[in-house]
Amino acid sequence: MEELRQAVAEGAIDTVIVAMTDMQGRLIGKRLTARFFLETGAGQQLFCDYFLATDMEMTLVPGYEAASWARGYGDFALVPDLSTLRAIPWLPRTAMLLADVATPAGVALDHSPRQMLRRQLGRLADLGLAADMAAELEFYLFNETFEEARAHRYEALKFSSWYPEDGHIFQTSKDEPYIRAIRNLMEAADIPVEGSKAECSPGQQEINLQYAEALETCDRLVLYKNGCKEIAHQIGKSVSFMAKLDQGLAGNSCHIHISLRDIGSGKAAFHDAGRPGGMSDTFRHFLAGAIAHAPAATFFYAPNVNSYKRFSAGTFAPTRLAWSVDNRTTAYRVLGQGRSLRFECRVPGADANPYLAFAALIASGLQGMEDRLELADAFVGDAYGADEVPRIPGALHRALDHLEASSVFRHAFGEDVVAHYLHCGRWELGAFEGAVTDWEKIRLFERC
Repeated sequence: MEELRQAVAEGAIDTVIVAMTDMQGRLIGKRLTARFFLETGAGQQLFCDYFLATDMEMTLVPGYEAASWARGYGDFALVPDLSTLRAIPWLPRTAMLLADVATPAGVALDHSPRQMLRRQLGRLADLGLAADMAAELEFYLFNETFEEARAHRYEALKFSSWYPEDGHIFQTSKDEPYIRAIRNLMEAADIPVEGSKAECSPGQQEINLQYAEALETCDRLVLYKNGCKEIAHQIGKSVSFMAKLDQGLAGNSCHIHISLRDIGSGKAAFHDAGRPGGMSDTFRHFLAGAIAHAPAATFFYAPNVNSYKRFSAGTFAPTRLAWSVDNRTTAYRVLGQGRSLRFECRVPGADANPYLAFAALIASGLQGMEDRLELADAFVGDAYGADEVPRIPGALHRALDHLEASSVFRHAFGEDVVAHYLHCGRWELGAFEGAVTDWEKIRLFERC
């Protein structure tokens, strides 16, 4: 705050964005004059409660218990988390901080995504554990603006490359004006970056952030994702984090890496040199829980109808709920040794809300620890053809049915929270089922 006061006095900062993350994972908030923000002592900002009761189109969705016309669409409070305060170097004279969501009286709202993750981290802390996490977010880069892409109804998009570019240095040199800006501007925003590479399909990119404590990682991810779009807009490009942009292209994933450590000693809780593979009992129970409760968690990994089109054999997206040691055909992949021992959950797409995905993964693992679930043997071979291994739910309605039937998530998140997100998913499903698509017209207009 003192640095901010000095920057405002010097004219280096004149705007402060206070933002929350909505259910869809977007930053929603207000731009305040820096003067006003400082005069009010970084106090809470009131905001309409419908922002946690809308869909992607910002529709006033009926049927929510937490926000409705019957309740008058009142206010909740954005409570700034000062630990997230940072300058945003790609926006002129702007600082930003993220907020927790509470009632005006200061009671945290359990259905807000950041609070849902906080609750699971609190459960871990009660066991003396903390989670270090990272996520690999993929996206597509286009040599046209968002406005141009929309004007053409997202057909004949101008990908930044015309050929599969996975790992190509020459093609990434062509993309470098944008990708370099992302790397350097994120570093300047106190969002440490490891590096970048091209991914499988034309125009597909991946920029990896360094791992951190789970809440900090999620905060960085939502700022990064929003920043990628803003920087692309500024230089006449566009990007998409859609899980499956086209049936002929690789999907965009959000692979989540997780390890646990002992809060008191700092030791890696997943590692035990005396156990097979160096995997501690904590590791084995946690991973077993992540796998066992993955069907109910899938809605939080894959929240949109489009998300499920990514789960396709032979595309590096998983289809089967097995674990392996460094095998990309399985949904869970064990990596690293010693302190770096961790597993990667490959189920989430880049369209997932990271707070919800992280919270669901931790809740699943905690239940495995509580029940002391036994971990099956590692899968070896091509999991895509393994009919004996359970599938990831293949459609949104199936994932919602699993969540509705889960006592584990009602225990972890609360009855009201699960009901809130079931309503969110059912509304999204209904919106799609009522839409008439181009596919239907092409298939049926003349020939049915």
